[in-house]
Amino acid sequence: MLHVLLGGTFDPVHNGHLRMAVELHELLDGARIHLMPCHRPPHREQPGASGIDRLTMLKAAVESEPGLCVDDREIRQDRVSYTAETLRQFRREHGDETPLAIVTGSDAFNSFDQWHEWMQIPEFAHIIVVNRPGYPLAPGEGAANLLSERGVNAPEALLAVPHGTILSLELPLLDIAATDIRSRVLSGHSIRYLVPDPVWRQIHETGLYGPNTG
Repeated sequence: MLHVLLGGTFDPVHNGHLRMAVELHELLDGARIHLMPCHRPPHREQPGASGIDRLTMLKAAVESEPGLCVDDREIRQDRVSYTAETLRQFRREHGDETPLAIVTGSDAFNSFDQWHEWMQIPEFAHIIVVNRPGYPLAPGEGAANLLSERGVNAPEALLAVPHGTILSLELPLLDIAATDIRSRVLSGHSIRYLVPDPVWRQIHETGLYGPNTG
C-alpha cells in the first residue's frame, strides 16, 4: 500500500483540505492518506490556534472517513517541522521498501530548492505536486530540473519503487482558504459548510479565532 503524507497547518482544517485528501485516496488506488498538522512551519506565519486545538479539529473531521488518518508526530515534537526529518522518522517505523509520498502544491514546489535538506527528500519519498490555479510550475535550476529528472506520468509509478519520483496532478480543488475562514470568524460571519460540522462546532463552542459565532 502507498502511504501519502499530506502536511499543513490546518488552521483550521476545511473542506478544501479534506476533498483533496479524498481525491488522492481514490486516484491512488486506496492509498492511506496521513494528514499531518505541523507544530511550527518554517516558511509561514505561525498558526492562530494551538497545536492541540488544530489536532482535535482534524481528528474530528476525519473520524468516519475510510482511507484518511491523522498523524500527530510533528505536533508532539513541539518544534519547527522539517519534511526531511519527518520522512526519516516515518522510514524508521515503516521500513525502506514501503511506497511513500508527500504532497505539496505547485506554489510551494516552485521554491522546493529552499526547503531544508531538499536534495534528500526524494531519497525518502515520492513527491506529488498538486497544480494550483495561478501558480504554474516555474522554470528554475532547482525544482524544474528535479521534475525533469524524476517526473512520471501515471499514479501507478508510485507503487513501482518506494521513493524517488515526482507526479504532477490536476485535481478538482475547492477554492477555500483557512485565512478567509479565520477572517470570517473574527468579523462574526458564518463558516458553515466551509468546514465539517464537527470543526464548526468546536470553533463555535470554544471561541477559536475570535467572537463566539458561527
